Amino acid sequence: MNTEQDSTKLDEVQDTPCPRIDYTKKSDGPPLYFPQPGDELPAQPEERMEAIGPWATGRVNFTPQDGLTGVRPVVDRYSVTSFGAPQWRAHNQKFFKQSDEKIQEAQLAINNAQRCVERSYKEADKIQLKSTDNLKNRANEVYRWKTELEHLILEITKEIELLEAEHRRVKHSLSLLTVPESIAGEFLQLRSKRLESDLIRDEVEEELTKEVALCSEIRDLLCRTREHIEMQLIELKAAKVRMEMDWTDKTDAYDIDSRNIQLKNDSPIILWKLGATRFPAGQSTPSSYEHYTRESLTDAEAAKQRSVNLRLTLDSTYKNSIKNLRDQATRVDLVLSQKIKLTEDIRLQLEKELLRCLHELANTEKSIEELRHSTRGLDCVMKVAQTRLANRLQRRNVESCRDTSQFSLVEEVKLLNERTSAMLAELKRAEDTQAGLVKARSDLEREIIVKRKTLYIDKQRGQLLRSFYPSTI
Repeated sequence: MNTEQDSTKLDEVQDTPCPRIDYTKKSDGPPLYFPQPGDELPAQPEERMEAIGPWATGRVNFTPQDGLTGVRPVVDRYSVTSFGAPQWRAHNQKFFKQSDEKIQEAQLAINNAQRCVERSYKEADKIQLKSTDNLKNRANEVYRWKTELEHLILEITKEIELLEAEHRRVKHSLSLLTVPESIAGEFLQLRSKRLESDLIRDEVEEELTKEVALCSEIRDLLCRTREHIEMQLIELKAAKVRMEMDWTDKTDAYDIDSRNIQLKNDSPIILWKLGATRFPAGQSTPSSYEHYTRESLTDAEAAKQRSVNLRLTLDSTYKNSIKNLRDQATRVDLVLSQKIKLTEDIRLQLEKELLRCLHELANTEKSIEELRHSTRGLDCVMKVAQTRLANRLQRRNVESCRDTSQFSLVEEVKLLNERTSAMLAELKRAEDTQAGLVKARSDLEREIIVKRKTLYIDKQRGQLLRSFYPSTI
């Protein structure tokens, strides 16, 4: 509103002409010292410029075009003509306009000052009333938060007493897991001594690992429960301290705002306070103040609720832990019995397979000897055929003929070579088979040893160790 009034006043002042220049007079044209019509056009020479006299310092190269455009002014020893009459008249008008603008600005400043004083007193009274109302609202809000803090501090104190009693109860529960945890861990260590092929992650291994993990989890659960109780106590006490500090701050703030509400313009205790309008670096905002107070109440309420929930879950934690341990022990015993039976069956089958392998190895060795003897039997036949061919090569002249006998002997040598190569290939294949059977026999013997080692660990050592598992926990 004030801005629009100032703008209107400024327009009115600007519409008022300067008293030194009367623009309202009707005449044929502006004064002669102001710009005249036609000044914006370039100057036209009245006649052709004559040659420059001997007194001029420039060269005689002036043209009508130069005189028209003013590219090269007339120069003599006394002056240089840089401006014309139009520029002189425009220069005069600039100073009149400048003076007129400054006078208008001065008149506007005086009017604005008068309006500013009146508006300042009105706004000062209005803002003081508004500040007083804000202080009252703020004091009521602080009192409301202070009351909520008082109620919650009393509840937190009662909850701390109950939680300390639960903490004393949890301290006597951790020693129950020593026996099942040590049995499962020792059995896992024994089974780690199984030989290579049986050193696998079978069901027994998985169930034992689950049992160890379960014992560790229950121990961790109890330890965490104890730690949670301790941390919960710390959290409750910290929340209580925080709320007590906040309650103290709010009590002081309520007292300060109550005194501020009673201050008037004629109060005897009001003084100049330098720097009172500064904003401290750690000063909060209304949103952050409400957030901090609500956060204190919410955190304290949440801590109290967590403490209540923790106390309610202790009994169910004990019962579930014992049931899980007993069920896991039953599963371990069951899969261990199944694994022992399966290992015994495998061992018996491996021993039978070893007997078959030994029998087949004997047959293969006998077959190899027969093949070697047969191969040597074809050598004499090959010698006869090659000798016949060599003798026929001694024929001379026309008698050295490629007759049917020659082709027959060559075919015989070829056939004997093929049969000998086939028999040698079968001999090589039989020898490879013999080597494979020897390796299979060695592997079977080793695997039987592995299975016997596994049976010793699982049956004789493991089941004996599991017999000491407590029937009740």
